[in-house]
Amino acid sequence: MSELDPRVAAAIAAARAAGEVARRHFGAELEVEWKGGKAAGSPVTAADREAERAARAVIAARYPDHGFLGEELGESGDRSRRWILDPIDGTANFIRRIPLFGSLVALEEEGRIIAAAAYSPMLAEMVWALRGGGAFLNGAPIQVSGVASLAASLVIHSSAGEFMRRGVVGINRLLAQSGRDRGFGDYYGYVLVASGRAEVMVDARAAPWDLAAPKLLVEEAGGRLSALSGADSIYEEGAVATNGPLHEVVLGLLRPA
Repeated sequence: MSELDPRVAAAIAAARAAGEVARRHFGAELEVEWKGGKAAGSPVTAADREAERAARAVIAARYPDHGFLGEELGESGDRSRRWILDPIDGTANFIRRIPLFGSLVALEEEGRIIAAAAYSPMLAEMVWALRGGGAFLNGAPIQVSGVASLAASLVIHSSAGEFMRRGVVGINRLLAQSGRDRGFGDYYGYVLVASGRAEVMVDARAAPWDLAAPKLLVEEAGGRLSALSGADSIYEEGAVATNGPLHEVVLGLLRPA
C-alpha cells in the first residue's frame, strides 16, 4: 500500500498514541481496580483510561463528527460512524509486567469494520488493515497460513479455564486434537493468526472492543473471525479466529457434543 488511506492513518496514529501511554506506565506501581457487571473480574488502571483519552484525542482532531465506543470511557456520539477502542488489551498482562499487551483501534461504519490497527508497544509491532485493501505488519503484507489439518496447527487460547468455567467443555476436544497449543491470550493470538504464525485463536469471553480490530485484521489477511456460535458478529460473547479452512472444524469441536 503506497499511500495510507486517511482512516487507516488515523487508526495507526491513535493506536500508537495509546500504546506509548501504556509503554510509559509499563513496570510502574499502579493501583488496580476491578470491574463489575459483564466485565466482572477484569482489571483496570489509570493507564488504561489515560491511553484511551490519548487515542480519542487523535481521532477527534481528524474526525470530530465521529462517535466512540471505548472499553474504559464508554459510548458517545454518532453510532453510524464510530471508533471502537481498547486502549490496553491485555491489562492483566500489563499489570504483571508481561509485555504481551496492545492498543486496538477500529472504525465501524454502519455496522461494518472499515479500518483497524493494533499496536504492540513492547514488541514494536504495528498491524493494520483496510477493508478491501489487505493487512500489514510494520508495512509488509501479511496473510494467514495454508495449514488445513488441525493436527498440524498451532492453537492459541485466551484461557482454557475460562472456557471450562463457562461450560464450553469442547475446549478439551479442540486442544487434544491440535498439534500444539499456547495460552498467549488477548489480541496477540489474533495477530498471530493474521500473520500466519498460528492457525486458530479462541476466546471464551470477548467484548466488541476486543474483537473489532482483530476481525478486520484476520479477514483482510484471508482468515475468518466469528462468534463462538458461528455468527458473523463482534457483539456476541466469545470468538473464534482461524485461517479459514479450519473454521468449521473448530466450531464443531467447541459446540456441545
